[in-house]
Amino acid sequence: MDLRYTDAEEQFRLELRQWLASVLPDVGPPPARDDWVARRDYDAAWQRMLFDAGYAGINWPAEYGGRGATPTEHLVFLEETERARAPYVGMNFVGLLHAGPTLVVEANDEQKAAHLPGILRGDQIWCQGFSEPNAGSDLASLRTKAVRDGDDYVLSGQKIWTSFAHVADYCEILVRTDPDAPKHKGITWLILPMDSPGIDIRPLRTMEGSTEFAEMFLDEVRVPVANRVGDENDGWRVAMVTLSFERGTAFVSEMLQTLELCRDLADLARHITRGSATAWDDQGLRRELGHLAAELDALWALTKRNISEATRTGLVGVGGNVFKLAYSDLRHRLGELALRLLERASLSLNDLGELPTGRHVQGRIHGISISIAAGTSQVQKNIVAERVLGLPKDR
Repeated sequence: MDLRYTDAEEQFRLELRQWLASVLPDVGPPPARDDWVARRDYDAAWQRMLFDAGYAGINWPAEYGGRGATPTEHLVFLEETERARAPYVGMNFVGLLHAGPTLVVEANDEQKAAHLPGILRGDQIWCQGFSEPNAGSDLASLRTKAVRDGDDYVLSGQKIWTSFAHVADYCEILVRTDPDAPKHKGITWLILPMDSPGIDIRPLRTMEGSTEFAEMFLDEVRVPVANRVGDENDGWRVAMVTLSFERGTAFVSEMLQTLELCRDLADLARHITRGSATAWDDQGLRRELGHLAAELDALWALTKRNISEATRTGLVGVGGNVFKLAYSDLRHRLGELALRLLERASLSLNDLGELPTGRHVQGRIHGISISIAAGTSQVQKNIVAERVLGLPKDR
């Protein structure tokens, strides 16, 4: 394991930092969070800028339009874009972080040619059709069925928590193609065009007020067999490839944002008054925030370890599960501390008193989802118990 950056990696950092400084002043602020047309245009424009500059999908193989960068160079890219407060991946996150990397590994040449360039340019927006009302953490219990009919599969069922489904062009979807097989064995991974007849999208409003999630109902939706990635009934293995990306480096940007959130919370405490003093004068609060900052520093070291392992082996390994579990718990505790610090201001999602309070309230709400997304904390505990500690499986 080597947590140091090479001279070449630092040179890459310098070049990227200079490019960001030259282009970001012209990017402008993001649109309102529920202006989906404007958000898509904004995210697509930024993605195209990255593509034209050679920074889109930098860790993808060069033959598929990427830069062929190492996982460490990808880490440097994420560090610098977050430091510069560049736009986040936004609506492109499923395509760039989940579906795209899965297609690189598992798709045939025709599928790669049809989708990878469009994902990298920002022309294609993808969503994920994995979870169902009764198949979330126990994903293998999914019931959306796909019946073979000539050269098509006919899909019927329901998906939920489908991010950006109402603006997506394609969906990476898991369906049950063999109802009689053991639940992990009868699943297939398909590319679903979102303009297919029979799809009904119903947005879901979260407690934060956003409608980025949706329910998706499928009523005899026809999908060409040519859109299958991997073999029929081998979708669970393909899905594990997808989830390995989601639980691995896909959380690096989250981690960097949390480091910044912790620093901002310390600065906020210096400006919030408590009588004749400031909240920062509270020794207990400083101690608690210091512990959280130390844990974040340790998790950042674990992230670098995971990146180092991925550089050597091509896989993040169980370190990604350990990170996800610890990070979820930390985000909850950081959010609770923020609400205690803000007191009555924690009741508003907007900034109050000319202080940046709203982002900390939104951060607390977002932290709740972290312990659910990409596998619940309970699932992560089972994986760590079985694969790291060698404990027997729960019957």
